[in-house]
Amino acid sequence: MESPFPEIKYPSMALLQSAASSSAAASALLTTVQSSTDLFRSHKLPIPTLSSPARAFTFFTKSTISSSSFTDLSPIKFFNFASGQAKWRTEVSFFPSFLRKGKDVKSLKEELLEAIGPLDRGAAATPEDQERVDQIAHKLEAASEIKKPLQSKLLNGKWELLYTTSASILKTQRPKFLRPNGKIYQAVNGDTLRAQNMETWPFFNQATANLVPLNSRRVAVKFDSFKIASLIPIKARGSGRGQLEITYLDEELRISRGNQGNLFILKMVDPSYRVPT
Repeated sequence: MESPFPEIKYPSMALLQSAASSSAAASALLTTVQSSTDLFRSHKLPIPTLSSPARAFTFFTKSTISSSSFTDLSPIKFFNFASGQAKWRTEVSFFPSFLRKGKDVKSLKEELLEAIGPLDRGAAATPEDQERVDQIAHKLEAASEIKKPLQSKLLNGKWELLYTTSASILKTQRPKFLRPNGKIYQAVNGDTLRAQNMETWPFFNQATANLVPLNSRRVAVKFDSFKIASLIPIKARGSGRGQLEITYLDEELRISRGNQGNLFILKMVDPSYRVPT
């Protein structure tokens, strides 16, 4: 299988071992190449080889290899076996950052879900809890690969609210038995620019809204109808307004932020759901 990395020129290990006995630079180089080879093996990557001896070649230094973020441009050393000298120069990294990005996103999502798990959708969160969740969310938002979520099909469907800082949704000013204790959903259809909020036990209230795109991430929300106990319809065009920015989106998780600074974290439960028009 063809390697996804640019060609890397290494001398044979036998050549390095021979040179290491008479050159301090070659001895240091041998240690680094051995470390690099171990790293390739640990990531199950093809180990670069050189079929014929070479007097000079480029390689990544140990400090670059062990860096936590593999940047696209990294300093490398150029060793010349004829002089035994080393020079620094910058070249394109053969360990691109995308190798770790997927792992980092997965770890951040697990960390976020672990942090919000015991917080009763945010109703039991202390200011310290809110700060921690917000910090993890910011890290995940920075790693988002979908830069135009309003144009993504992953937005469409029914999402369950896992966490929010919005007191108006959590009804934290009420006694617990008068709060929405069942699941809370929000459905979005980007193609029709419609949204729907749905409470379950004990109130089963609903609200639908039109979405007006302000840019590729932010929408104005204009509620146009409400249902009390899912039965009693109330037309209320223009009575409720707000803005919502989608700051992270993938097939499982969505993070949004409101114009009043509230944070919303939701998980996808039904991508086929359609909001009533």
